[in-house]
Amino acid sequence: MNREKRTLIFQRLQSDNPAPRSELDYSTPFELLIAVILSAQATDKGVNKATARLFPVANTPEAFLALGEAGLKEQIKTIGLFNSKAKNIIQTCRILNTKFNNKVPQNRDDLESLPGVGRKTANVILNTAFGQPTMAVDTHVFRVANRTRIAPGKTVLEVEKRLLRLVPSEFLMDAHHWLILHGRYTCIARKPRCGSCIIEELCEYNKKVYSDT
Repeated sequence: MNREKRTLIFQRLQSDNPAPRSELDYSTPFELLIAVILSAQATDKGVNKATARLFPVANTPEAFLALGEAGLKEQIKTIGLFNSKAKNIIQTCRILNTKFNNKVPQNRDDLESLPGVGRKTANVILNTAFGQPTMAVDTHVFRVANRTRIAPGKTVLEVEKRLLRLVPSEFLMDAHHWLILHGRYTCIARKPRCGSCIIEELCEYNKKVYSDT
């Protein structure tokens, strides 16, 4: 796929949704961090239901530490893997409290040093909370990047690096939101809704010949 076609794709995605945002509910970088940790193997809808109960009770590292692991488990027990997530979150809050003055760090190395935070989560925080042009590649982004041929790759890291290199710079800040939403609602896993897709004729899905430039 050439640069011109990629530009047209993102122009259409931008025109359709000029100000994309995460579907997780949050009001601070810390709340976003907690929500993203909770979202692993869970739906955003399920996480939002849990955090609607949780955040009025605790929404700072200090408040989470006061709540404790057992109290946190009670608040998030509707979410899958809540035992391990509660343990990681309390450990993360302890580190934020002792090492980072209760602030969410704004660099990848420090973020990835927190329990429960991997590369994808760090990228979400850097982009969504702090406005850095990173690319968080989840299953939706991975599928859309490969299926459309915007930035095909065999691994999540390969797709991330190709997207960062190939997405036109003027769209990079919002690109991962557009791709997530497109994969979640249009380019779905089992049967993509090509007939209602705004980039259908630009997509190279099922084409026999690709030109990856």
